[in-house]
Amino acid sequence: MKAELVLMGKRVDMAPQAHRRALVALIYTTLAVLMAALFLADHWRTTGYYLVIATFLINRLFLGGYNFGGLIKPFSGKPPQRSEAPSPFLLLALRVYQPEPSRSEYRSDERELQQRDRAHYQAYQGLAVLMAVLWMLTGWSTFAPKLLAWVPGSPALLIYGLVLATVVLVLTLPQAILLWTEPDMEEEG
Repeated sequence: MKAELVLMGKRVDMAPQAHRRALVALIYTTLAVLMAALFLADHWRTTGYYLVIATFLINRLFLGGYNFGGLIKPFSGKPPQRSEAPSPFLLLALRVYQPEPSRSEYRSDERELQQRDRAHYQAYQGLAVLMAVLWMLTGWSTFAPKLLAWVPGSPALLIYGLVLATVVLVLTLPQAILLWTEPDMEEEG
């Protein structure tokens, strides 16, 4: 796990657990506000896809895990893919040096692998319960529509909103658990 984020050229220290917890709370608050705003915009007809794209962007910039970038090392353990095309800086003759990342930036040790596996186990236990609830709601709305007659609005819209929230959680929860539970990082050197 990285101990700092670089946001618009400014380094933000993420070694203290309180900073990482604040980041996780800010991310989920932002996603919840965005989800509500997109619902008000068009009931997620087209904007639901924007929420998923925003989640991928948050993973790339802040969380990591499924992407190279962010605080968490890539779960795949593979280095970032480099483009075969020449860099635009090289074409401009700026000759910016971009070294390959060291193995420690993308390869996890045994302790990190164990933490990653535990975080996925914890995340997907809760998500499995949520998926079972979604399965029941889908069945009730399909085969016995009067069971969901008490829902204000369309039951299909409620189910779609729950599926959208579940997709966001699937993409972010393991990384959030890792950031939330990791204790303060020690100073190196």
